[in-house]
Amino acid sequence: WDGKEFVRRIKNKEVLFVGDSLSLNQWQSLACMLHSAFPRLNYTVTRNGPLMSTFSIPSKQVTLSYVRNALLVDIVREKSKRVLMLNSVAVSSKLWTGYDILIFDTWHWWLHTGKKQPWDMIRDGKVLRKDMDRLKAYEKALVTWGQWVSNNINFNKVQVFFQGISPDHSNGTQWGKKTNTMQCKGEQKPVKRLRYLGDPDEADMLLGKVLGKTGKPIHLLKLNKMSQYRVDGHPSIYGSPRYKGMDCTHWCLPGVPDTWNQLLYAHLI
Repeated sequence: WDGKEFVRRIKNKEVLFVGDSLSLNQWQSLACMLHSAFPRLNYTVTRNGPLMSTFSIPSKQVTLSYVRNALLVDIVREKSKRVLMLNSVAVSSKLWTGYDILIFDTWHWWLHTGKKQPWDMIRDGKVLRKDMDRLKAYEKALVTWGQWVSNNINFNKVQVFFQGISPDHSNGTQWGKKTNTMQCKGEQKPVKRLRYLGDPDEADMLLGKVLGKTGKPIHLLKLNKMSQYRVDGHPSIYGSPRYKGMDCTHWCLPGVPDTWNQLLYAHLI
């Protein structure tokens, strides 16, 4: 990692991260990494509405923005119901234009049910459903996103990346514990085994397949496998000021997302 060289690569370019809180994790990491490369320079962090934040170092002409969009495809209101539109990014994509580097992310919120589920119904073309296989829904959404990127991005001017699937560590048996209730609490060292015990990540494999079918130079940041070994990298009980709950999904900073940004840097150079 060479912060000065990274800045040279993105100078006068607009960079946008689009995704959920794991995308926020990577955006925050990169902002901190750039600040550490130029600790004496003034920087700003601004909010542009409720969903977008921007970090900038004015003297270096560096701007990094983040917009929250956990599913990428649209959610609209239909008769008081929140409807997840698997075939539309018409609303979401309005915030994706005008940037030179785009880094997308989605998966985490596709698994939520109950009160945390951000939709009430799913529209797949003309079919309106209460629910469906989440992996299939995720695939349809990725295809919709891929079609928009293919039809609307000038790849001679814009670089497009997709953040690979970030693993969680909620099942201790995946790294050799006797019970899946252990989660990541108390973990202080990475997994040392050459082969992680968890099954291959279906969502990550699906993501790679869909990106490949676009036929466009979309760069996948392959962070899933290497991040699986970092069972020690999560906030655990310390993700909440009152030590309530268990966060084995997000990552401490500095930490694992710094390596994701090193992958991004490697692609840029």
